[in-house]
Amino acid sequence: MTQDNTTPGRFSRRRFIAASAALGGSMMMPGFMNSVWAAGSDAPEKKEIRVGFIPLTDCASVVMAAVKKFDEKYGIKIIPSKESSWASVRDKLVSGELDAAHVLYGLVYGLQLGVSGPQHDMAMLMALNNNGQAITLSNQLKQAGVTGAASLKKAVDASAKGTYTFAQTFPTGTHAMWLYYWLANAGIHPFNDVRNVVVPPPQMVVNMKIGNMSGYCVGEPWNQRAIQDDIGFTAVTSQEIWPDHPEKILGTTQAWVTANPNAARALTAAVLDASRWIDTSDANRIETAQVISARAYINTPVETLQGRMLGDYQNGLGKTWKDAHSMRFFNDGAVNYPYLSDGMWFLTQHKRWGLLDKDPDYLAVARKINRTDVYKQAATAVGGISLPSGEMRSSTLIDGKVWDGSQPAEYANSFAMKR
Repeated sequence: MTQDNTTPGRFSRRRFIAASAALGGSMMMPGFMNSVWAAGSDAPEKKEIRVGFIPLTDCASVVMAAVKKFDEKYGIKIIPSKESSWASVRDKLVSGELDAAHVLYGLVYGLQLGVSGPQHDMAMLMALNNNGQAITLSNQLKQAGVTGAASLKKAVDASAKGTYTFAQTFPTGTHAMWLYYWLANAGIHPFNDVRNVVVPPPQMVVNMKIGNMSGYCVGEPWNQRAIQDDIGFTAVTSQEIWPDHPEKILGTTQAWVTANPNAARALTAAVLDASRWIDTSDANRIETAQVISARAYINTPVETLQGRMLGDYQNGLGKTWKDAHSMRFFNDGAVNYPYLSDGMWFLTQHKRWGLLDKDPDYLAVARKINRTDVYKQAATAVGGISLPSGEMRSSTLIDGKVWDGSQPAEYANSFAMKR
């Protein structure tokens, strides 16, 4: 979509319709024109939009959208709000204290089905990143000869059940699902063989340091920080579990999108624009690392997060490598599109681990939450963003299982290890 040259954030109706036609009418969603062009205006209903974030590397596009003033291009001002935990993000989203948030994919889906808090209709506007999380194990395990999944399985089998404690960041969240998937693939039941607890991301390192857990799954920079503080090592990256997996999303409530359709589009466009800027060059990634390392955001030394942001990994066991699937924020839009199959996958794992007592209508839930309509409008507003040919994608995970969204109930019930 071509931006009006005289008024920031305003787009002519004629140009919008022309852009939509060029996309085969994909933007002409039922009721959209009535809501967007109410009273003949496409101006954002809210000029200041409060967006929550947790101190993690993958909050970068939300922060940089504000710092680099991408938001101003679309007629809004993003106010990043640093939050202490995912539970806090959840509560402030549903209460309206936050307009939107950098949030766990599975948290939003859990809220929709009432399993991660009181039921609320939720909306996913875009994905913020792929990859870039990891599972860290303690130096005590390393000293006991544990260096990965197979040796951890031996240690667990040789100990009383519940001897080892593992932490994740939210019961329905991404980190819980990566941790459970990896443990189960190694033959370790994440509930029957070990204990698992919830710890907010910034508190992972200190809790491992004082011996509260043997391992944890979290986003960066808290895995690299464990190596630098010499308290743990990276046993596996999340991209080894699922290459180019969905991770954080830009989430809000359906009520907010309904009340603020133009603001939702503007917010998505601003963050999408920032995502593209970050991925454009290593220089931009380095600048981003310098910005988000500050006290107002992640509050950690820049060298702790810059390396893995650039794809430069070392695992604390002597191995170094350039990761082909390190954290990505854009990748020509492939990162950001709200694939329905991505959201459905989290539901299959919620069913596997007993968070859901029966199979939901996987596709219907994903269609309700993942606002592909808003994303397409925003992508056109930004311009030059490739759109995929379909709403599903196919991936092969660490256990060799292929996930493509086609038979979700069968997939969810196909695992030998479940709860």
